[in-house]
Amino acid sequence: MRIAIPVVGEVLSLHFGHCEKFAFFDVDTESGTILAESFEESPPHQPGLLPRWVREKGATVVIAGGMGIRAQQLFENQGVRVIVGAPPEDPRTVVEKHLAGTLETGSNVCDH
Repeated sequence: MRIAIPVVGEVLSLHFGHCEKFAFFDVDTESGTILAESFEESPPHQPGLLPRWVREKGATVVIAGGMGIRAQQLFENQGVRVIVGAPPEDPRTVVEKHLAGTLETGSNVCDH
């Protein structure tokens, strides 16, 4: 499985559409381990572009702080599962918590 995390600075971005880059993690869900990690600069923000781009990078899950309903639908249309309400932590920590089943998510911080 490949997980995408929108990043601003060095932490998970609370607003998906304003991220600077994406962290991509290849994970083994059976063992709960991270196999590989990479960062890619985000393409310019255009409606509908990021869901397709993230899927083309091989991600099947995106974990974000906040994301609008339309973006969530576009991800689902691409076959990418969306998890929102994640805290602004180091992306690796977010993925490790997700794999361990300990990632605490709150409400979607995006209101559009």
